[in-house]
Amino acid sequence: MPEEIDKQAWRATIRARRLQVPDSVRAAEATALAASAGRLGTGEWVCAYVPVRGEPGSVAIAEALRAAGSRVLLPVTRETGPLYWGEYTGTDALVPARYGLLEPDGPILAPETVATAELILVPALAVDRRGVRLGQGAGYYDRTLGLADPAAQLMVVVRDDELVEHLPEEPHDIRMPWALTPTAGPVPLNTTHP
Repeated sequence: MPEEIDKQAWRATIRARRLQVPDSVRAAEATALAASAGRLGTGEWVCAYVPVRGEPGSVAIAEALRAAGSRVLLPVTRETGPLYWGEYTGTDALVPARYGLLEPDGPILAPETVATAELILVPALAVDRRGVRLGQGAGYYDRTLGLADPAAQLMVVVRDDELVEHLPEEPHDIRMPWALTPTAGPVPLNTTHP
């Protein structure tokens, strides 16, 4: 229980801080993240997402991945359980969905589709130097990442100040080996550190 209280405090602090980020900073960060995403040497299929509610980045990340030659899968939420997926084909094919998300309007693909991705960009409120990720709390990615190919590159996307020294960790948490930040680009994380 103390871990959950700590996580809730972290979430409240980071959400409040994100509301204070000026639009000009958000735009500059989004441009930097898209440029880094386009240079990741992605595979045929990658998983990304469209940032919402102050998350760093923009739909330009998905555009950069497509421009680099990858087919991009975006999450499609359902009641509970792992994420479903839809192929991103452009901004004009995005529709409003649950939780304020934007999702592809095409065919819905099974959760196991995540196993085709060589790169999976994962949203987070924060990540620590050990790779412990703090998500929004709904557990969608915790239930989804277990279906990914073990060789897939997992990369959490956070603002520079959201890469922290230590976060509370629970047994079901899947550590992230990489972080993508606006200033540093891809940053390796020490997932073997206790």
